[in-house]
Amino acid sequence: MFQGPSSLSLDAKGRLSMPTRYRPALESEAGGKGALTITRHPHGCLMVFPRPEWETFRARIAVLPADAHWWKRIFLGNAMDVDMDASGRVLVAPELREAVGITKDTMLLGMGNHLELWDKATYQAKEAKALEGPPPEAFKDISF
Repeated sequence: MFQGPSSLSLDAKGRLSMPTRYRPALESEAGGKGALTITRHPHGCLMVFPRPEWETFRARIAVLPADAHWWKRIFLGNAMDVDMDASGRVLVAPELREAVGITKDTMLLGMGNHLELWDKATYQAKEAKALEGPPPEAFKDISF
């Protein structure tokens, strides 16, 4: 459903204008309302879900065992519900922006059923580091 990168800037109020190519899917997935949930990811970005996809993800996280309690706090305790406005913008809460170091320039990545929102410089540095080494073992049967 969501794929591809978008280089975007937050406005002075901390709002993100969703790319037009994602808006129809975001609206239809959320019953025409543009209802989204944004939460932290432990890798240093924010995850943006259409509300129905969030409900599925939340249910999977909620049943994790007690030794995963901090992970539950990261995902569930930081989740914030937002709605796209008529111009396709969403407000990214200051607490979430601060938690992952987003100030203005961002990268929005389509990740299938959700989006990831990164501080642009952080994303570029992590991507460069990942490209320096060999692919992870999980890619051993995939030819490039």
